[in-house]
Amino acid sequence: MVDVPNPVTTYILNFMIEERSLAYLLVKKNGELMAWGGKLTEYGITNLCKGNNIRDQVFFLEGLLPLDDVAIFLPLIKTGHEICADVHLFPSEEGDWVLLLHSIWDDQYLSFLQQKANDFSLLQEKLI
Repeated sequence: MVDVPNPVTTYILNFMIEERSLAYLLVKKNGELMAWGGKLTEYGITNLCKGNNIRDQVFFLEGLLPLDDVAIFLPLIKTGHEICADVHLFPSEEGDWVLLLHSIWDDQYLSFLQQKANDFSLLQEKLI
């Protein structure tokens, strides 16, 4: 593991929690929701009920859980309220963790780049 000074680690953690709207879920291998926290409402996730199956509560997790001891990273997932999240799924002894980090800036930047590429293609066609 990389030796990172404590102030750097603290800064990164605070940045991720505040600026990237960190939210998390802990799901048992049988699909039951065990715990949750963070800024879930920003992703349109509300009215969670402990013990209920996650597939009935968070639509975009359908078919992704349980994990087979392998972490999954899903970038730029639309969670329902036009909010884009980077979704990290990783297993632990307690169950499967779902970590959500806000990625709207990445989505907007990629959209901007795509639009510029389209504009360039149209200009190039006009010149031919």
